[in-house]
Amino acid sequence: MIELRRKLLKGGSAALIAPLLGTGLLLPGKVLAAEWNRNAFTARQAADALKAYGVTNATESRDIVINAPEIAENGAKIEIDVSSNVPNTRSIAVFADKNPMPLCAALEFNGGALPYARVQLKLAETMRIRAIAKAGDGKFHVAYREIKVTTGGCGG
Repeated sequence: MIELRRKLLKGGSAALIAPLLGTGLLLPGKVLAAEWNRNAFTARQAADALKAYGVTNATESRDIVINAPEIAENGAKIEIDVSSNVPNTRSIAVFADKNPMPLCAALEFNGGALPYARVQLKLAETMRIRAIAKAGDGKFHVAYREIKVTTGGCGG
């Protein structure tokens, strides 16, 4: 079995993969990522993106921690960490309110997964970002962080 795995990883031979596909042992549909929320990611206004993501009323919470620079020298690459201590967190989404497309990232968590994400953002200008965590009971929690951008980001 290890030798077969090595051959697949090394060469990816179609002759080896074709029989697995034919027998149903290799199911590409199960491996693909979940469908993405096109309406939320392509919305041009923060309110529209929040609505498309399904956020109706989010409660501000100290249980969501956003670790981001206070001042970013380059808006084209800003690294932030988001973690949630909200019990039974199912998803975390990051919104940049003034960006051309405000929804920057949406991550889903299953079971006992640690609700933590490190995301690189591209910000058009100085703005407030928000991290929204969805709990298992369907309630939304939000935290905000202001990031000052000193040079061009999305807009150049």
